[in-house]
Amino acid sequence: MAMAALRREGRRFATPLISPNPSIALRSSIIPFEEPVSSGVRCISTQVVRNRMKSVKNIQKITKAMKMVAASKLRAIQTRAENSRGLWQPFTALLGDTPSVDVKKNVIVTISADKGLCGGINSTSVKISRAVHKLNSGPDKENKYVVLGEKAKVQLVRASKKDIELVVTELQKNPLNYTQVSVIADDILKNVEFDALRIVFNKFQSVVSFLPTVATVLSPEVVEREAESGGKLGDLDLYEVEGAETKSEVLQNLAEFQFSCVMFNAVLENATSEQGARMSAMDSSSRNAGDMLDRLTLTYNRTRQASITTELIEIISGASALEG
Repeated sequence: MAMAALRREGRRFATPLISPNPSIALRSSIIPFEEPVSSGVRCISTQVVRNRMKSVKNIQKITKAMKMVAASKLRAIQTRAENSRGLWQPFTALLGDTPSVDVKKNVIVTISADKGLCGGINSTSVKISRAVHKLNSGPDKENKYVVLGEKAKVQLVRASKKDIELVVTELQKNPLNYTQVSVIADDILKNVEFDALRIVFNKFQSVVSFLPTVATVLSPEVVEREAESGGKLGDLDLYEVEGAETKSEVLQNLAEFQFSCVMFNAVLENATSEQGARMSAMDSSSRNAGDMLDRLTLTYNRTRQASITTELIEIISGASALEG
């Protein structure tokens, strides 16, 4: 009671007796003094939390939809990737895969995706490509990049723009097929000089797992040189060449067909890994959005309850003051 009376007296004498601006003094004497009301701040904070909850719900809807789309694409492409593995396995049995062969001209074919939101699959391809580039560097050696995919191009252009020989993007704009990939492989063989092609891609293992892989395709000259020096490629001399083709022509045709088959499998494997990684990333994003929504709901309820409690206290205090 006494405190309420003191507050009323304080409000009465809150206006200064002598004011440099008479209009302000007159207006202050007419309009009663009002304390800053904190309910507006509470309403604004509640509205902010509500808007944030709405944004998180919309993001969660998008991530769930992207997960479903990635799952449907994964089922469609996984079977094709597994079937394509039978194309390059006979070449590995015949010619082997010799990543340690020492040559002067290396061409690193980096396969990545054109779109993001698929975890670290694109960064992994770029890191492996840079490691292969560094491993095969030397005073008398030449290393070039052939980039398939927008994401790898963006990352490699920053530091290795002068080493990029060829760039192919929008590879998955149409459904992947062998004819499409063989045209790209033929373009690489005609426009890029090489002794060894190092194809860097992500091999699909499961929805949550992929294996960075480097496949090596040697030029016909290097294959013939390695065959003459012995080793695994020395077994090529045990085969008889039928028809009018020479051994060099057979090796030339074999190397071209091997490269197109390995490229086709690598593109399919990387596309399958991309969809699996995107599906896993969107699933994690949906769960994180759900957790954030739970926290925001709790914050909203606490803020709203605090606002209601404060308003009730003010109403009770005002009623008590009026009674007094």
